[in-house]
Amino acid sequence: MPENESWDYTLYIPNDLRAVTVCRRTLRLILTLHGLIGLVDTAELLATELVSNAVRHTKGPAALRVRRTAEGVVWIGAWDTDPEPPDPPRPLEQVGEQEEGRGLGLVVRCADYWGWQPSARFGDRGKFVWCELAAA
Repeated sequence: MPENESWDYTLYIPNDLRAVTVCRRTLRLILTLHGLIGLVDTAELLATELVSNAVRHTKGPAALRVRRTAEGVVWIGAWDTDPEPPDPPRPLEQVGEQEEGRGLGLVVRCADYWGWQPSARFGDRGKFVWCELAAA
């Protein structure tokens, strides 16, 4: 597949914390096979935060979506069945060593862009929380 070709993968997951590991390993494989090994560590961290929030804070199924645009942007999104917006990210300096509350702060710190949008893409109302990384 040429470097500037776009691609799109979606992995549907149950509401089960074990699915976070499945998503992380799947994302690593996708990026490695597409020659984007330099993004793997950061992308895994971001996907882990997004997917774990989707699983922990909702009751329904979820999905990990990862795609690359022809312009070289890798988009990582987690879909869940809760249409409400996520809580605003807290600065990492305020969270310190706490076990919870760092997720979106890490996303803000590590991603080039992030956001959320309502979505009924998979037949259920919900939302995508997403981030972008430049692949170039």
